[in-house]
Amino acid sequence: MHHLAQGVARFQQDVYPARRELFGRLAARHTPHTLFIGCSDARVVPELITDCEPGELFVIRTAGNLVPARTPGADGVAASIEYAVGTLGVRDIVVCGHSACGAMTALAHGHDLGGAPAVADWLRLADTSVARTHDAADVPALVRQNVLAQLANLATHPCVARALARRRITVRGWVFDIATGRVEELTVPAPLAA
Repeated sequence: MHHLAQGVARFQQDVYPARRELFGRLAARHTPHTLFIGCSDARVVPELITDCEPGELFVIRTAGNLVPARTPGADGVAASIEYAVGTLGVRDIVVCGHSACGAMTALAHGHDLGGAPAVADWLRLADTSVARTHDAADVPALVRQNVLAQLANLATHPCVARALARRRITVRGWVFDIATGRVEELTVPAPLAA
């Protein structure tokens, strides 16, 4: 915790004063151009990967970059998607998977998640990804299929479906390779492609 407190002190002393004008604008306006849905993995930092400034990305991070298909009831992911698309008017949506994903590795290798029942329940949202992967033990292939499956789930959200139909947004599927820094853009299925 001491390290975090030191980081806040450095931010207040060095970073904020140099960027005071930017933060002043951000205090009055919230206009991100992209909804970035990525994994909760600490090694995957959307703003760093995309070289974006504060305020440019609206970020949702979930274990395995999973996007539940739209269902009735309260859902934090659905609410964030709806806010980004319907209220903020983002123009692009990226679903980004990554190499060495712990969630996809657990599924590919059949890890026992009995001691983590909430994680096990959450990862059931990737059942379609596992079913679509020719060799489910192939983690990189599963990561790619998972990104495509989450893009399909994204389109079940009414605000996204409307924006796609009106050509107000584009969707992209990416896979970030941690070791090389490369980002692979996947071919988005026709119903989702702009």
